[in-house]
Amino acid sequence: MLMIRSIVRPTKVDDVLTALMEAGFPAVTKISVVGRGKQRGIKIGEISYDEIPKELLITVVPDADKDFVVKTVIKAARSGDKGAFGDGKIFISPVEEVYTISSGIKETGSGEIQEVKI
Repeated sequence: MLMIRSIVRPTKVDDVLTALMEAGFPAVTKISVVGRGKQRGIKIGEISYDEIPKELLITVVPDADKDFVVKTVIKAARSGDKGAFGDGKIFISPVEEVYTISSGIKETGSGEIQEVKI
């Protein structure tokens, strides 16, 4: 399993969530964040904005679906045909274990599923 963290423009978040839902990946956590990229924020006149609002979308998918989900996010989050600075980033991390609190089920990255005794 892999965790895909996508940082996208707030104006694109609905497009990304819709695209993921239509692609069969409805489970997403959304967090409002601020930050800056390589361009170090933006400067408008004499005012510099170092903290640009973004949305962080987090989803966990099987390894085999990574490329499809990444392409789905890029297509939905990109500005125009070629994109623009500030469109965002996608980070991929391995997930070793997932616990579902309500059922007590534990899933491992190798596909093993077991019930956790409390």
